[in-house]
Amino acid sequence: MASLRFSSFILPPSSFPNRSPAPVESVVDLPTTDDGPLTTHRETEMHFSRSCGILLHPTSLPGRFGIGDLGSEAYNFADFLAASGQSLWQVLPLGPPGFGNSPYQSYSAFAGNTYLISPEHLLGDNLLSEDDLENAPRFPADSVDFGRSVEFKNALLEKAFENFKRHAPAQAREDFHDFDQYAEGWLNDYAMFRAVKERHSGAVWNTWEPELARRDPEAMNRSRQELGDRVEAHKFFQYLFFKQWLALKAYCNSKGIKIIGDMPIFVAHDSVDVWTHPHLFKLDGDGTPTVVAGVPPDDFSDTGQLWGNPLYDWKRMQADDFEWWVERSAATLDIVDIVRMDHFRGFAACWEVPAGEETAEKGRWVETPGHELFAALKKAFEELPVIAENLGTITPDVEVLRERFGFPGMRVLQFAFGGDSRNPHLPHNYVSNTVAYTGTHDNDTTTGWFNSQPREGAIRTAEQVASERAHCLKYLDSDGSRIHWDFIRAVMASVADLAIVPLQDLLGLDSRARMNVPAIEEGNWGWRFQQGSLTDEMSDRLREMTELYGRMPER
Repeated sequence: MASLRFSSFILPPSSFPNRSPAPVESVVDLPTTDDGPLTTHRETEMHFSRSCGILLHPTSLPGRFGIGDLGSEAYNFADFLAASGQSLWQVLPLGPPGFGNSPYQSYSAFAGNTYLISPEHLLGDNLLSEDDLENAPRFPADSVDFGRSVEFKNALLEKAFENFKRHAPAQAREDFHDFDQYAEGWLNDYAMFRAVKERHSGAVWNTWEPELARRDPEAMNRSRQELGDRVEAHKFFQYLFFKQWLALKAYCNSKGIKIIGDMPIFVAHDSVDVWTHPHLFKLDGDGTPTVVAGVPPDDFSDTGQLWGNPLYDWKRMQADDFEWWVERSAATLDIVDIVRMDHFRGFAACWEVPAGEETAEKGRWVETPGHELFAALKKAFEELPVIAENLGTITPDVEVLRERFGFPGMRVLQFAFGGDSRNPHLPHNYVSNTVAYTGTHDNDTTTGWFNSQPREGAIRTAEQVASERAHCLKYLDSDGSRIHWDFIRAVMASVADLAIVPLQDLLGLDSRARMNVPAIEEGNWGWRFQQGSLTDEMSDRLREMTELYGRMPER
């Protein structure tokens, strides 16, 4: 693909439609009772057109550089979506991954993942030469070798930066300057954070010299002078990511495909967000979290999930009208069309675990001001295109919050076959303002789920697994031989406005293609599909089903 001018896709902040202020709406107090259900005042209804799409993180794209990126294979995938009648591409968080290569443990809530930068496009921009790419190592085709691929990609980025400094044309320098101006609200701090972190061999920010950890002005100025070139390098890497990502997004939008992004409710402790805003988090005097996030024991883990993220000091956030959240939401809506709010139940109450616990079992629910937060966001934006990830332990207050703002919730077909006919994940119980999934990035693949056996110590017994499988076959009128297509048909045919299928389910892959196993720290996020997997036959069948169930886009 020909290189695209950055200024064609980055506009001044005032030009972004998502940033336009909306008319101020009054905040309505919600009536509650001690012994009766909560009632809700619905302020808005966020209905999406009946449509469907595919869940695939860009790291899972094929290609020869060890990790999926924003190059030609991403455009090929967009073409496949369009040819198949799909109008949605859902991705995982796009920030720079930190601990465990997890996109949910990012170094920044604003920056982009530079591992996704395409070397092909750097070649087209004359920032790399053919010689730089000819000797690429041989990487596995079906998984990400994070260590080797990141090392290789980072070396290419450093070469691109040196070439840019030496001979970038005036227009490229102007575009870089424009990006610097556009992102000034977060870019300087992020680039400084990464440069200082490099100098400290990757150490967590609160273990740096105390004057740097607490951002003493004199220490910051001294480090800024000493690390000026590295700060500029990290700004440049972000420029490349945003240039390539927004070019891809524009291409998708031109084909009638909207991007569903993913916003984790929490941020990583080892992040620029916590370093620059420690007062917004529950930390001790040394910058160490006093309590951390997680969820109690559930079907994923009998000891709960201990995520370890610091928890917000919601009183401080509310005191400044949630300014950080408004800025974060604006930045996210600049790069995606629809936002999936991860762990939406945490906006009603968070599971708070004392720091130092080895599991999440000893936590407690602590209320959060979700109504006030979303009222503030509604004031800030003309539209708030949000999907609420309302999975897990959902209490009435969570649904009151979701329904008040009209956000569609999620239903996952893999969760449907335990219990009786009232199970909310069974398609006959869906409502239209819903996003129906065969499975998510946290689930096994549908084929893997159907063929799975309970692991030792699992909550679900062998008898329960067999019962669910029998219920599934009966409900879907299936013999199980093409269970992934039976699942796809069920969510497509449902009344849910949106239907999303992970690519692994479209391909009918087994558990080896699973993207993430919650509560497991290693071995996640590495799956990739291989070139040639997306056939014309598959595209035709998906398009036929999309037409049959009225989900074709109006292009």
